[in-house]
Amino acid sequence: MKRLPFFLVLAVTLAAAAVPATATGRSELQRDADAIRQTGTTGVIARETTPKRSTTVVSGVGELGGGEPRPDGHFRIGSTNKILVSTVVLQLVAEHRMALDDPVGKWLPELFEGTGYDARRITVRRLLNHTAGIYDGDFPYIENAEQYYERRYTVHTEAEIVRTGLSHPPEFAPGERWSYSNTGYDLIGLIIKAVTGRTWYDEVDRRIVRPLHLHDTYFPQTDPRIAAPHAHGYTRFTAGTYTDTTELIDADASGGYISTAKELDAVVRAIFDGRLLKPAQLHELTRTVETGGVADEFWTNARYGLGVFSRDLSCGGTVWIPSGDQIGYKTRTGVSPDGRRSVVISLSAQLDDSPAAAITQEKAAVRLIDHALCKKP
Repeated sequence: MKRLPFFLVLAVTLAAAAVPATATGRSELQRDADAIRQTGTTGVIARETTPKRSTTVVSGVGELGGGEPRPDGHFRIGSTNKILVSTVVLQLVAEHRMALDDPVGKWLPELFEGTGYDARRITVRRLLNHTAGIYDGDFPYIENAEQYYERRYTVHTEAEIVRTGLSHPPEFAPGERWSYSNTGYDLIGLIIKAVTGRTWYDEVDRRIVRPLHLHDTYFPQTDPRIAAPHAHGYTRFTAGTYTDTTELIDADASGGYISTAKELDAVVRAIFDGRLLKPAQLHELTRTVETGGVADEFWTNARYGLGVFSRDLSCGGTVWIPSGDQIGYKTRTGVSPDGRRSVVISLSAQLDDSPAAAITQEKAAVRLIDHALCKKP
């Protein structure tokens, strides 16, 4: 999962960002959105879809000191981007233009010369499910407010990020274990370009955005702004202080698209209900590997497919959760295996001041997803 940035540190207390307590009689979705806001999240947009209807609620504020978020507001989807990339790859596989078990050396031989990586054993599949061992420690993350102000407008190309990663020894032998690698997804972006002659985001646009008739889902490239309307994104690097981290140049194959709750909901449902992927490709997407307990604190039995996590629902069964973080914003989605039920949550604050705060925020989002997906039809 990724992080991101903007400008202006606002020292405020949680009370300054608070809104009146949930009123009696509000829907369960509204109560759950309010519960997320009460963890210290500045703003929440939550959308729930069943076969019969869709409902969107908001909680908190769109900007500190301002009114509530717009339900049609844009936000950065972070690493939810990865399921867009994997869907493009699986469509190319269905067209017999590439294969999941293609070695990366077939498509990008020059990148691996003299690196110490075995380009014959690193496959497209292993890049997509994070078992390739690609070093990710030099990915341009942002850890504090000072780094945000220094780095928010810095442009990094995918080729640059990949070369930096490959300049380090592998984290492990391909297939040996699981470790999340944004750098590995930038490699996938370069492979899509090698296969198609077009950028990965051009392929997302022509294969996903346009066929679904989406108008508010786009790749920002090097524009640090977010299209209006949008909630401001905040990061709590230290307790009690919210840094406005709305603006950021951080868009690559590992995370970068901007969308809305309504349109992201349409995307995740279309991936799982068969509109974007054939059954054989959806089967590959949902073939999971163990994550070594990396998310056990809040996601029961978390596993990873191709660009998407799965976990157990509290009521039984599995929910697919293409999700991601990008500084100032957290996106959590849940979709049923048949794509008929879904939920999308945009949280416009990252609580990075302590593990406890982040876990409390995450568990509140998990409860919302569980309640939405566990309701009786």
